[in-house]
Amino acid sequence: MPVLCLSPHDLEESTILVLPELKQGLLVALMYCSQGLEDLRQLGGLYGATSFHEVDNMIPGFGTSVKLVFKEGRRTLGTGLPKQSYDMVHYGHSNQLRQAKAMGDYLIVGVHTDDEISKHKGPPVFTQVERYKMVRAIKWVDEIVEGAPYVTTLETLDKYCCDFCVHGDDITLTVDGKDTYEEVKESGRYRECKRTQGVSTTDLVGRMLLMTKAHHSNMGSSDYQQHTDNFGRGPKGHSPWTGVSQFLQTSQKIIQFASGQEPQPGDTIIYVAGAFDLFHIGHVDFLEAVSKLSDKPYVIVGLHFDQEVNRYKGKNYPIMNIHERTLSVLACRYVSEVVIGAPYAVTKDLLDHFKVDLVCHGKTEVFPDRDGSDPYAVPRRMGILQTVDSGNILTTDDIVQRIIKNRLLFEARNLKKEAKEMAVIQAMKRREEEKAKERA
Repeated sequence: MPVLCLSPHDLEESTILVLPELKQGLLVALMYCSQGLEDLRQLGGLYGATSFHEVDNMIPGFGTSVKLVFKEGRRTLGTGLPKQSYDMVHYGHSNQLRQAKAMGDYLIVGVHTDDEISKHKGPPVFTQVERYKMVRAIKWVDEIVEGAPYVTTLETLDKYCCDFCVHGDDITLTVDGKDTYEEVKESGRYRECKRTQGVSTTDLVGRMLLMTKAHHSNMGSSDYQQHTDNFGRGPKGHSPWTGVSQFLQTSQKIIQFASGQEPQPGDTIIYVAGAFDLFHIGHVDFLEAVSKLSDKPYVIVGLHFDQEVNRYKGKNYPIMNIHERTLSVLACRYVSEVVIGAPYAVTKDLLDHFKVDLVCHGKTEVFPDRDGSDPYAVPRRMGILQTVDSGNILTTDDIVQRIIKNRLLFEARNLKKEAKEMAVIQAMKRREEEKAKERA
């Protein structure tokens, strides 16, 4: 790994500060100079930098700032810029970012503001501050751009030193029906990843409004079918991008999301358990706080089966089934391992099996086991149970209440989105028909 050590004399006392930061095998450095960009390009080249771009001036009185990126053994840099609203961040978004990261070396993610989402799509479920933090917590993300413009331009890619941008194989449209990636597609700086079947914000909103357990117990029920009709079908047909489909878990998908890392000597093995339904900022803050309890944390999350979650939470919970919740939690950078279908009571056998050093729980209510006993009795007796205050009181129920409060707005959002997509599909079909006639 090249080490960047620049003194004020390297450019006749014009370089005043270097901030190196090691991220995923990349050395990112910011250089500030009172002279020109080209001087910094030449100097960085001497040190093997593979990417240069002028960034906003961060020190008053000095005119030029440059970001340099180094990677050991390579002279090329792949930097991707996926851009999304990331409203209700779910495992479909995480899977998109996983695929995007595999296309390059350094992943920068653009996240829109509340105003931009409201203008082009409808009311967001989470605030922009919540969404910024949620996306930062996804383990494949190296950096985020707060307040990214809704339409991605070449200027945006150049501003953040990106070789290309990435989006799913659906389409995003502006309020007036234009493809938000048209310019970068025409320039050849656009790449696509596969959309994750079986999940969308539209579907999750519909599950919350349905208020039955059909989404995780009987996908063929009349209630669930009515939900798919209401939230996945517009007045002029069905869009393949907004429609509802059933998620099918595979072992390959779990492998792609899992870290595959075993605990190392000196690691503190920390166990937490719960539903982690609709994985949200409250969960992120809790897991981040847990990970900070040790210099070398290995955090294991035990996920309860759907029937167990419904026993202690009631209503239509969990909104996401066990397979969906598994991927959501595995995508979090603070999580090392997931136990799928963990027992509700934290037993001695479980603690011994995983060699657990510490058991943590948040400040939310602990429901008794089926027999009325304390599920944390064993770690409590062993003196390894710790209550963690994340400072965030947001719960899954709070999110559901946000949706219910704005039900009509969300229904209108889904219909509006569907109508725009259907118009594009029809235009694409007409274009293909015209091309076929010309070839004939």
